[in-house]
Amino acid sequence: MSEVTNPRNGGPAHRRWSPVELSARCAAAFHAWWARRHGHAPPAPDTGGARPPSAGAGGGVLWRMRTTVRDEPGALAALCTALAEHRVDILSLQTHPLGEETVDEFLLRAPEGTDLTAAVSLAGGRHTWTERADAHDLVDAPTRILGLAARAAQDASELPLALRQLLGRCTIRSLPAAPAGGGPAPGTVAAEGSLEDTVIRLRAPEGGTITVERPYLPFTPTEFARARALVELDARLGPRIPRGRDVLRLPEGGAISVRRADTGDLAAAREMHERCSAETLRRRYHGPVGDADRYLNHLLSPRFGRTLAAQTASGRIVGLGHLLWDGDETEVALVVEDDWQRRGIGGELLTRLVSMAAEAGCAHAYAVTQASNTGMVAAMRGLGLPLDYQIEEGTLVITARLDAVPARRPRESGERIGRA
Repeated sequence: MSEVTNPRNGGPAHRRWSPVELSARCAAAFHAWWARRHGHAPPAPDTGGARPPSAGAGGGVLWRMRTTVRDEPGALAALCTALAEHRVDILSLQTHPLGEETVDEFLLRAPEGTDLTAAVSLAGGRHTWTERADAHDLVDAPTRILGLAARAAQDASELPLALRQLLGRCTIRSLPAAPAGGGPAPGTVAAEGSLEDTVIRLRAPEGGTITVERPYLPFTPTEFARARALVELDARLGPRIPRGRDVLRLPEGGAISVRRADTGDLAAAREMHERCSAETLRRRYHGPVGDADRYLNHLLSPRFGRTLAAQTASGRIVGLGHLLWDGDETEVALVVEDDWQRRGIGGELLTRLVSMAAEAGCAHAYAVTQASNTGMVAAMRGLGLPLDYQIEEGTLVITARLDAVPARRPRESGERIGRA
């Protein structure tokens, strides 16, 4: 390559550059272009026309992407170059070294229709996984993790939800040390937990096991360490629930309060069972009446979900509503003392439980009952949500779609439980 110069006699001449000089000039030109392309302020348009949609500050689609590359010089640069060729903006990047390989996790803004998997595959990426992101993912990783820890610190029932947001698309299951319905106890896990490819097992603070599983994407040691730290924080803080309550006026007069309940309410819940008829307990627990009390410790534990209690002014519990985390799904269940039925208490508890499930990001909530339980069927219909029904041998499963539930801001510790 040569450059045209003007010698002293005024005539054009060609100068031949050495490889070293040529490389230096190319590098300088590239850096000048990069500074103009990625400066703090966009260049002024020189045609007077509108910008392409993907060039706008908020244009494109947000994605979370993870891919595996060889741990060697230039591997990450090749990925970034491939993404830049498709006008993909890299908003954040985390790397997880794994010996001879590295897992790179990106938050991207890509033009609509971009095939991210194909782009990174050509640049050496393997086992690529993508998921739509939202504005909450724009927060940097340390800030997001601290926020999840703060949520879990306020409410023990937030731990499964925090783990799911921390680790992305996964299934969280909490197994008690002793099953509520009897039977053999699950195997214990080591105090430090275990990591097996796509499965994380951690010892729960109360002695059970927390299992985190993804369909095909292996967990990294960094993710395992973060999950274990979150569970250890939960164990140090001990049992805790928000202590706010609402006072509700009943249609026929009088008032009750609605509040969160936990295992500290076990004795009061058993007393309510004693005041319930055998038919009420059978409709709720679908089995022998004598087994009803055996499930209460599990149901009231914030580790497995959330419980709302309807309480009289004298402090007597007359109704319980349970929201139970069931892997990727959510179950709702109600029991109201006979003398307090048909006063709107069950419907009020159910509405609040479903709102909590929607706040937690659940797509569905289902209730398992008997086809003859007209009260529960009416309460589910009263939600005003799309419902699916499945019935088999007298057992009815009613599933509500929660995408129609109005979005609500997260509650702060000590705030009232009531609906907005």
